[in-house]
Amino acid sequence: MSQIDEFAQSLLEESKRFLEKAKDGDDLVAINAHLHAAIMLAFSSLEAHVNSISDDFVERPEMTVHDMSILMEREVRLEKGEYKLTQILKIFRLEDRIQFLHVRFSGKTVDHLQTWWSRLADATKLRNQLTHPKEMVVIKQEAVERAIQAIVDTIDALYQAIYNLPFPAAARGVQSTLTF
Repeated sequence: MSQIDEFAQSLLEESKRFLEKAKDGDDLVAINAHLHAAIMLAFSSLEAHVNSISDDFVERPEMTVHDMSILMEREVRLEKGEYKLTQILKIFRLEDRIQFLHVRFSGKTVDHLQTWWSRLADATKLRNQLTHPKEMVVIKQEAVERAIQAIVDTIDALYQAIYNLPFPAAARGVQSTLTF
């Protein structure tokens, strides 16, 4: 397992553990902090998993410069009549990268009617409320649990589509392997 794979997995496990701590807590301040940490770490894990999957394909000779731009999140420029990949960061929406990976490496478009996709959209809305607050945000434990499960299901859907294998941690759902 590569370092990014290990890190992606550890972020997911930390997220799930913070959810468990929120469930077991009785101090409202601590519960909210654990829920906030859980949702943010879950999305960090999803980003890390997407980056890890991207890294698996970046060296392939059939990748176009535009494919590489999305995989590496780098800007493409036209220089002397040719497209060149630069070292300038070019951020793509997470949902766009997920769809790109799914289509490019499975040959199938994402079925937006699939449960995992709609749940990911709901999870993203929850994360965005916390990341870009415009008012006091109250996040419920059940919503965070659904969001983490949506992220696990999204990673599993990518693994199934791209590698034809289940995501190893999918069977545990939101149950953490950590005990801190």
